[in-house]
Amino acid sequence: MTPVMRQAHKRGTLHNARRGLLGALAAGAWLVGISGTATAAPIPDAQSEQWYLDAMHAEEIWKSATGEGIKVAVIDSGVNPSVPSLQGQVLKGQDFTGVDGDETDDYTGHGTTMAELIAGTGKGGGLKGLAPGAKIIPYRVTDTDLQNKEKVNAFDKQQAIRAAADSDAQIINMSWGGEFYSSEERDAVEYAQSKGKLFFAAAGNTGDGPNKEEYPAAYPEAIAVTGSGPDGKVAKFSQHGNFVDIAAPGAGIPSWCDENFKSYCDRNGTSHATAIASASAALIWSKHPEWTGNQVLRVMFESAGRGEGWKPGTVSNFLGHGIVRPGAHINRGLGKPGAPDVSPLTNEKVGGATSGSAASPAPSAPASSQAPKGKPGADAVVAGSSEKAGADGGGSTPWPVIGGAAAAVVVAGAAFAVARRRRSA
Repeated sequence: MTPVMRQAHKRGTLHNARRGLLGALAAGAWLVGISGTATAAPIPDAQSEQWYLDAMHAEEIWKSATGEGIKVAVIDSGVNPSVPSLQGQVLKGQDFTGVDGDETDDYTGHGTTMAELIAGTGKGGGLKGLAPGAKIIPYRVTDTDLQNKEKVNAFDKQQAIRAAADSDAQIINMSWGGEFYSSEERDAVEYAQSKGKLFFAAAGNTGDGPNKEEYPAAYPEAIAVTGSGPDGKVAKFSQHGNFVDIAAPGAGIPSWCDENFKSYCDRNGTSHATAIASASAALIWSKHPEWTGNQVLRVMFESAGRGEGWKPGTVSNFLGHGIVRPGAHINRGLGKPGAPDVSPLTNEKVGGATSGSAASPAPSAPASSQAPKGKPGADAVVAGSSEKAGADGGGSTPWPVIGGAAAAVVVAGAAFAVARRRRSA
């Protein structure tokens, strides 16, 4: 893909011929956006390692919102509903793999981890989900390893996305990614957006290597999520670029070690960040069930954690609009819902209610998506802030950093891009 073609894609103006070509290249070429390697030894107490729950003041959030009434579609390796933390949390889903088993047969443990991070109850020492009142609808698809071993359904991803779009789920979580563009898959993501769904996708885990755009995260209609660590900085492994929309905790997150579900291991990945972003959306949506997905996402963008020095009208190539901070809205009311039928991703009318919205008037998109188009502005470095965050993670920092030291929200030298991104067609 040439630089010119890449920029055209970011603005959502790809020509049909190119879409067809890349769609053909994409067949069978998916890579799983799963987290990094596990530690050698299992974690004896997984809940004690969920550092972000304390940092985000989850207990305070849960007094007002738990995700109750919200359903999240998890398109992944399957979800095991028998693990203690997910008992009673998993609804009927669908299997699109074309191999033996069904959506409850998780062949890696990855999908079950994502489901627990979203809606786990913590029973039996299992993971506590950020939105424990939400429910999970699993859709099983194939990863590269399974594709290499079995005869599989080559259209599983796009079919799963469309099925999730037609389901009762308000949110779709896809903690997967691959390097190849598919016009059919993008059409499915666009269809989900037209149905009013929020589609969260992992940005990828090669930020300290090739750092190539990955799909579905890089589709204009997807919400691309990067990963941050306990220090409030973007993780080195996290993909970056002007397709990034938002960040969430993704470093040092407990996960099932494997498909045997015997123990948890410590892992890193934008997969985990995506699940936590989905859970954040579920919390806000359960607080305001009358809102549309556009309004929920706009509030997520406006209430996200940003450090001092973050220029108005800019979006970080590393953290997008900032680090998810649902408590800033739920506990302090930061962020305005705005127009119910205008996407803050594309600034176009899509996926909103036709009438009866109770939202208060506001601009059709956050300031960052209305900034001048063109080349990125000068690089900016966000200095560390000594200001302490409030009880809901307020203040200049995304949340109080463990140990009491507030840190910069982006790595040194991180560039901020004026919002000329592919979201603004």
